[in-house]
Amino acid sequence: MLKLSASLIASLFIAQAAIADDAGFAACIAGLQHRARAEHLPDWIVDQVLPGLKRQPRVIELDRRQPEFTVTFANYLNARVTPARIEQGRQLLDQYAPFLKELTTRYGVPGRYLIAFWGLETNFGGYIGSMRTLDSLATLACDQRRGDFFTGELMSALTLLERESLTPDQMLGSWAGAVGHTQFMPSAYSRYAVDGDADGHINLWNSVRDALASGANFLAQLGWQRGERWGREVLLPDDFPFERSGLRNRKPLRYWKKLGVRLTTSARLPDADMQAAIILPAGHTGPAFLVYRNFEVIMQWNRSEYYALSIGLLADRIIGAVGLAHPPSADETALSRHAIEQIQQQLNALGFRAGVPDGIIGPAMRSALRAFQKSAGMIADGYPDSATLLALKTSAETAPAKAE
Repeated sequence: MLKLSASLIASLFIAQAAIADDAGFAACIAGLQHRARAEHLPDWIVDQVLPGLKRQPRVIELDRRQPEFTVTFANYLNARVTPARIEQGRQLLDQYAPFLKELTTRYGVPGRYLIAFWGLETNFGGYIGSMRTLDSLATLACDQRRGDFFTGELMSALTLLERESLTPDQMLGSWAGAVGHTQFMPSAYSRYAVDGDADGHINLWNSVRDALASGANFLAQLGWQRGERWGREVLLPDDFPFERSGLRNRKPLRYWKKLGVRLTTSARLPDADMQAAIILPAGHTGPAFLVYRNFEVIMQWNRSEYYALSIGLLADRIIGAVGLAHPPSADETALSRHAIEQIQQQLNALGFRAGVPDGIIGPAMRSALRAFQKSAGMIADGYPDSATLLALKTSAETAPAKAE
C-alpha cells in the first residue's frame, strides 16, 4: 500500500483548499457581475474586467495579520515626524506655494496640512502601492469578514475605471484598496476627488495637483474650520484635574484658561471662541495637547489620535515650529493587543465601560481607565502605566464574582 509523507499530505490539503477557494471566488465574481449590471456599469466592465480579476491570497493574509504589539506614542511620532520628512515637506511647500495658496483660498485648508497628509500617507509619493487595486478589492469583497464594505468599494473602483478612462493595470495601491498620493479609498475618490490640474480627468496616481486639491476638498467636506489651528502643545498646572482630559471632554477655551492651562512659552491661552479638549497620549508624564475642532476633522481621515497628532505636528514643523517642549519618553513600554484586551475585559467586569474588547486603546477605553483611576485615588490620565495595571489587576482579582 502506497504511503504518503506528511509533507505531501499537507501539500494535497493546501492544493484542495486552493481549488475550493478558487471555485468560491469564481462564484462570487458571478454575483459581483450581477451587482455591477444592476448598478448600470457598462457591459465591457461586467463581461471583460470582472471575469479577469484574480484572487490574491496575500491580501487575505495581510487582512488577517495584526501586529502583536501596539506602538507607543514616542515610537509612532519619531518614525513619522522625522528631520528628512520635515525638510522635504518644506521644499514641497515652497515648490507648490502658488497652487497651495489657491487651494487655501478655495477650501480654507492651509497648504502645510496638505503637505503633511501627503508625507504621512505615501512619503510624498515615495510608496503609493504596487498591488492591483481591483484584484485586492474583489478578493476582500469575496471574503466573509468585511465583504459588504469591500463590495461597495469595488463598485466605486469600477465606476472610476470608466469615469476617468483608466485601465485595470493603472490602478495600483495598497492591499486594502487605497490608492494614489493621498491613499483615498475608491468611495472617497468618487465623492471627493477633484481635477486640480484642469486636464479634464482626475488621476490621484499621476497628478500631484489632483491629489493635493482632492485632499483639500475632502477636509473641507469633513468640516475643516477655516482660520483655525489643529491644536497645540500646552503646559498644565500642578493641580490640573486629569479626569477632565480626553476627546470626549470638549470645553470652551476660556474654561481651560481659567484652570491655568498655558502655552509652552508660559503665556496665557488666547481669547478665542473655540471648543477644545486636552489629550495626553503618553499619560500625565508626557506632553499635553490642547486640540480643536480641526483635530477631530483630521481623525475622520484616520481614527488614530497618534496619526492626527503627527499630522498637526508635522504641519507645524514644516512652517518652522520647534519640536515638542516635553517630548514623550522613548522608554515607554508597548502593550500587546492581548494585554489590552485583558485590560478592557477587566474594566468592563468592574463596571467601567471600556467597550468591546478589541485590543485597541480608543476613547472608550481611555474614559474607562480615567474613571477607574479616579475611583482608586490615582492620577486619572487614562494612561495604562504599570501602577494602573497593577491596581486594575488587584481590583479584578478581589472583586466579588457576579452571580450567573
